[in-house]
Amino acid sequence: METSTLVTLGMLALLIGYAVLIYNQLVSLEHTVGRAWNNIDILLRQRHDDLPGLIEICKQYMNEHETLETVMRARSAVADAGERGDMDTLGEAEYLLRVGLGRLFALAEACPGLKANQDFQHLQTRISTLENNIADRREFYNAAVNTNNVRIEQFPDLMIARIFGFGPARLLEFADAEKATVNPKAPFDT
Repeated sequence: METSTLVTLGMLALLIGYAVLIYNQLVSLEHTVGRAWNNIDILLRQRHDDLPGLIEICKQYMNEHETLETVMRARSAVADAGERGDMDTLGEAEYLLRVGLGRLFALAEACPGLKANQDFQHLQTRISTLENNIADRREFYNAAVNTNNVRIEQFPDLMIARIFGFGPARLLEFADAEKATVNPKAPFDT
């Protein structure tokens, strides 16, 4: 075999090996995004399961049905958006749920019996912890999405991504107003 043929075959093998390496890295990134979303989804489901218990306890002490219904509607909207993987709707629904919970916890401050209820205290702490964990996981998810999206736009990864149909993932973003710390008393200020 001629030297030029061997060099050509060697270059072709290196090129194919490099393409396989890029492909495997893109698959890994895609799975990292999926795993990050699953971590958020687990926490959303846990919170989803805890909210009815919190609402039932609050109903025993409060006559604020509008706030309780708002929290439950927002809970359903979060669950629906999460199941569809609709990041835009999920961001909006999460904000409404946070505002509703903020109002609920603010109203609970005016109910000494409710504040003293150990089940309420437990669920309030658990939901607050879940909220913090969701925020942490959202940060990890968005970092994974960003890494994925940058890689599929860079050359030569772009070529492999297009050939094999790797697409961008959606960030879980909130509007600037939604990122602000929720002031649970703001809706009651006049």
